[in-house]
Amino acid sequence: MINFSSLYDAHIDNLFAFGSKFTTDREMIKDCIQDVFVKLFTKRDSLETVDNIESYLYVSLRNRINDEFRRNVRLCDKEINDSSMKPIAELEEYNRECLEEQQMLSARIEKFFDRLSPRQRQIINLYYMEQRKYDDICRIMGINYQSVRNLMHRSILRLRSFAATECAAV
Repeated sequence: MINFSSLYDAHIDNLFAFGSKFTTDREMIKDCIQDVFVKLFTKRDSLETVDNIESYLYVSLRNRINDEFRRNVRLCDKEINDSSMKPIAELEEYNRECLEEQQMLSARIEKFFDRLSPRQRQIINLYYMEQRKYDDICRIMGINYQSVRNLMHRSILRLRSFAATECAAV
């Protein structure tokens, strides 16, 4: 015969730590552990012999936590109504506006990029788009390290001047 009190005391801390891997809701973990032990106690006569009680407890707790997650999702789905859809619509509008702004900014940057010399475009592309290191750029472009640094510096300065000129015009 199993002494439930000693079984509970022997495994409660490890079960709580195990449950904490699935959720940070401490109360839910405690409730699920309690549910596992209540079910074990009420079904003790109909359960088959358990070879490894510790594994049985862990699996039961994981299943109980998953059941609780599924139950919470169903409750949340039922609570959605027209008033809760309004913030979603506003968020979609905000996201659409942000996307439009980002597209306009990308077009402006592309316009600035097109005004660079071919070598300046190449070095910007290699460094920022392909994320190459200066040593790689030296080999690809066939120039020394200091020349790569100077070309990068001049390219960035030129992009900044294009942006400043456009901002001043607006």
